[in-house]
This record gives sequence, C-alpha cells and structure tokens, in this order.
Amino acid sequence: MEEKLISKKKPFYPVIEELKKYLKHHSRWVYTPIYYEDLLRFSGSVVVYDENDHDTLWVRVYYSDSEREEIDFNLKKVYTLLHSDGNESTMAFLNIDAIDYCTFGNSKPFRVKVRNILNDNFTYFYVKKTDASRVYGLEFEHMLSPHNLNFLVNGSTLIEEHIAGIPGDVFIEKYLDDCTPAEQAQIAKEYVKFNERSMIRLLGDMRAYNYVVIPTHDFDKVIYQIRAIDFDQQSFEGKLMVYRPQFFKENYPMISVVKDKLSADSIIQYKIEERSILAKRILSAGKRLNKLMKIMNVDRVSKPENIENLSKELYKFTKDDAFQTCTRMGEVMHASFSFVLRNYKNMNLTNLMKS
Repeated sequence: MEEKLISKKKPFYPVIEELKKYLKHHSRWVYTPIYYEDLLRFSGSVVVYDENDHDTLWVRVYYSDSEREEIDFNLKKVYTLLHSDGNESTMAFLNIDAIDYCTFGNSKPFRVKVRNILNDNFTYFYVKKTDASRVYGLEFEHMLSPHNLNFLVNGSTLIEEHIAGIPGDVFIEKYLDDCTPAEQAQIAKEYVKFNERSMIRLLGDMRAYNYVVIPTHDFDKVIYQIRAIDFDQQSFEGKLMVYRPQFFKENYPMISVVKDKLSADSIIQYKIEERSILAKRILSAGKRLNKLMKIMNVDRVSKPENIENLSKELYKFTKDDAFQTCTRMGEVMHASFSFVLRNYKNMNLTNLMKS
C-alpha cells in the first residue's frame, strides 16, 4: 500500500526569503558553526546494532583526528545554541559521545549524542538538510500539537532537538499486548486524536516508526501520549489517505485496539474533542500562525498535480467549496484550518442557543 501512497522520493524545497525572515523574527534562524555538509566528511563507519543484534539502519561514523577535534567543538556550540541560547559556560562539561548517520529514508540525518561528564546525563540532537516542508511541519507541530518543539535553521542545515519516547513500531511489537485493558483503551483514545490531528494539519506518512509513544506515570496508572517525530511529509503528497495514519499497514495493530476498545460513538466523541482543541490552538497561535500561512500561500512545497488531487479529495471529504480554488499547499492548509474553526464556532453557537 505504501508504495502507491507515498512518492518514491520527495524533493527538498529551499527556504524562501519570506520564510527566512519569519524564522529570524522568531529566533529560529541562527548562524551555526557547522553545517550538514561538514559531517559528511567522515572517513569511515561501523553498523549500529540494537540489544538484539538487529541492524538499526544507523551507522556510527568517525573522522580523522584533526577534523574530529574541530567537529566536536562546533557540535558542542550547536548544543548550546539549541538549549541555552548560545551560553558557552557549560561547554567544558560536554562530551560528544557519538555521531550516527542514518542511511534509511529521505532526510539522511546525523544523530549526535551529547553527554554531561559531571553526571553522565546525555541527550541527542539531529543535524539534517534544510527542507522548507519540514520547517513548516516543525512550526505547525510547535503551535498546534500538545508539545512545544525546539529547532534551528541556518541555510542548508536544520538542527532538531530529540523527541524522547518509545518508537511506535517498537511499542507495538514489545509493549502493546502487555498493556492492561484500561491502558489499551487510553492508547486507543490517544491514537484516534493523533490520527485526527495529523489529517487536519496535513502531516503525512505517520507510519509506526515516524511517531513515538510516551508513557507517563500518574499516581497508580500510566498515561500514554503519541507524538510525531518526522515532519518530512508535511503537505506534500496528493492523496488524503497519506495524512491518515489509520491506512498504513504498520499501524494496523493500533487500529485493532481502537476497534476493540472504543465504540463508534466514542471515536466520534474523541474526534470532536481533538478538533475543538486544535481550533483553540489555531486561535491562540494568532498572528504567528497567520504570518506563516501567508508565507506558505506564496511558497511552492508540492507539485501542482498533488495540490489538485488533494484539493479534490478534501472537497469530497468535507463538501467545503474553499478546497476547490486552491492552487498552493498553503491555501489547502488555510482551507483546512478555516473549516475546523468554522465548525468550532458553529458548535459553540449551537451550544449557546441550547443553553
């Protein structure tokens, strides 16, 4: 199914001048001391295996001694830019433990492991090639999801913070069946909301390995959240099914839990709840979101045939005439958000009249 739904290779779109100004205004654009291309100068690599000796599709890269010293120093600087606005007072306590390179997928990111030598706490960040689609996706995630997101852009290089959680495919394979019925019902609820949120904001390709499940202990129970970790397929593909995680075969175990634990009425209820929350976030984002949408309206982040087909499918799905006049993906996004806001306001007006 995925080969038919997903384009074999999505092109990288440059950051236009208007988007660059937006990123600068919101402190997303910084002049990093190292670029994605610098990390490509590794002299060798070894395969990274997991605890079961399975290939992770990541390789650990190494550099010549002369280059490694400079690269490590500059990566520490990037870490301070990402987490402490460039304050370098802690750099002496940082160590770059590993630099891994992913050979799988479209973005081919580097994953940098940074450790605090005083207490052995460590975290990761990612160095990727800049792509305007991904930048829009990261900004939408920051404004419209339950989570804030930290990232930086500098020309050809994109720096993303690590999003902690259990990869969806790992969770499905190792943990889902062991969850209690109550936990599975809660996971089903979160998955319905995640599915709805992805569709409305047109975040595509949410296969199991592109999101994480985050367990949080709350008194005598565990609360689960689902969070996207890959934003490469923001508003590019021309098929609505790509933006609905329920249609990917890797997610079928999750869909089975939804069908088993939730009634049709409950599913509708959670969809309405998520649309209501998303409408409130759209309103709260205010001028920032409006500015981003205006920029996206003049940007080209998809193919004309994708825009035309997606607009037709969304019109068929919503019966909203606004989708029939879209010529840019930004206009499709704007129509989607407007549709959600209109329904939210109508619902509030109906409730007010009932009261």
